[in-house]
Amino acid sequence: MPTAKQLADIGCKTFFTSMMVLVCTGRHSSQRQAAEEQKTSL
Repeated sequence: MPTAKQLADIGCKTFFTSMMVLVCTGRHSSQRQAAEEQKTSL
């Protein structure tokens, strides 16, 4: 049975990992959108 500290550590790691994924995917989608806007404005 994991201790409360171990559960908290797992929760924090999971949270930070999911936030990193969201930030990375958000950056990629905004870059793609900016690139498409440049193409259409040319």
